[in-house]
Amino acid sequence: MDTIASLFSFITTPVSWVIVQFHTLFGAIFGPNTGWAWGLSIVSLVVLIRICLVPLFVKQIKATRAMQTLQPEMKKIQERYKNDKQRQSEEMMKLYKESGTNPLSSCLPILAQSPFFFALYHVLSGIANGKTIGVIDQPLLQSAQKAHIFGAPLAAKFMDSQDKVAALGASLTDVRVVTAIMILLMSFSQFYTQRQLMMKNVDTTVKTPFMQQQKMLMYVFPVIFAVFGINFPVGVLVYWLTTNVWTMGQQMYVIHNNPTPGSKAQAAYLERLYKHVTHHRKTRNRREKAIVKAIVAKGRERNEYERKFINGLSKSGLAAQADGSVVLSENATAVVTADGEEDTTTTAGTPKRQQPKRQSKSQRHHTGAQANPKANQSQGRSRAGQSAAQPSLKKDGGDDTQSGKSEDKSGGKSTPASGNARQAKSGPRKGGPQRPKHPSKK
Repeated sequence: MDTIASLFSFITTPVSWVIVQFHTLFGAIFGPNTGWAWGLSIVSLVVLIRICLVPLFVKQIKATRAMQTLQPEMKKIQERYKNDKQRQSEEMMKLYKESGTNPLSSCLPILAQSPFFFALYHVLSGIANGKTIGVIDQPLLQSAQKAHIFGAPLAAKFMDSQDKVAALGASLTDVRVVTAIMILLMSFSQFYTQRQLMMKNVDTTVKTPFMQQQKMLMYVFPVIFAVFGINFPVGVLVYWLTTNVWTMGQQMYVIHNNPTPGSKAQAAYLERLYKHVTHHRKTRNRREKAIVKAIVAKGRERNEYERKFINGLSKSGLAAQADGSVVLSENATAVVTADGEEDTTTTAGTPKRQQPKRQSKSQRHHTGAQANPKANQSQGRSRAGQSAAQPSLKKDGGDDTQSGKSEDKSGGKSTPASGNARQAKSGPRKGGPQRPKHPSKK
């Protein structure tokens, strides 16, 4: 570790200068030789570095999400060229180039702060060995050696001997208890940060090897930190614990306000956004407009949570616009898309065309009767006239008029003068005048 730290000796002077400036500030409050003054100086160094690395963190988020979207294509390439590793690598690089992504972008924050980490380790090792380094002169060196954090010197390690710890003015028990607690907190914070990323901010609709790798790292990284942590000075443990806590808080902020599409965090965020928008009847700030604008622009490519959000706005009498705003719209109607879900993004004032509902036969008859009562009355009178014009039947089954049938001389049987024999056999007709029965079927 000392050999690696010496490689970054060129940055020890800037790091030591920043620590001294913060020490001057906190030393005036807590005292120059206290652990609070030197410990808060290291914490302030971490905060300053992480603020400078925020643009890289944003780039890391974008790169990670881009890699998640490329996982299905990467899996296809691996299966297609599983026997040709060279062709597989070429196709991977081509895919990265076309999509504009870089796998190393997700590691940028860690790589960027590594020089500061090793420079701080180099500074604290010099303090433990009683050597001036950077802008830390002899008086500051003596002050740093006297500083203790909960009884443990800044330069002490978990694996130090009793004599070395005694030379720093502390007991071995205090040093090991404090360093063990800090190592556990450092490992737990690393585990929790990775776990909330996997459990809440990963698109659960896409099952890829990338997710399995992240899940494995969730358990591997804490173990690595615990193994290397026993060789870190207390000051370095303060640095690394602070940066882990910062990363955890930063990750929680991103998950809460800018979650990954398709993740559980997005479902919770859109639910909160729906309540705010329906309560205020509009999007309140630029960030909410950007989220709504992105959802509207997806169209039919929206995921389940985004479709639920848009449909909820429509049911509340609101319509999401292409610019991200939300307006009142009584004409917003739900339309079933090809995948079976409803899509209700409409422009205010332009209602969608709806197919009329199909009515039953009795409803159509009732509607027609109400629409044209005069026609129904005339139809009834005509039916009554037809019924009156029909010949009345005698008791023996014959007609009282002789015009409707003829007498056969040979058999004396009467036959109908007109009509179809098939219709006569079919029986009385429904809803109309009845045809007289033949005397033989009396």
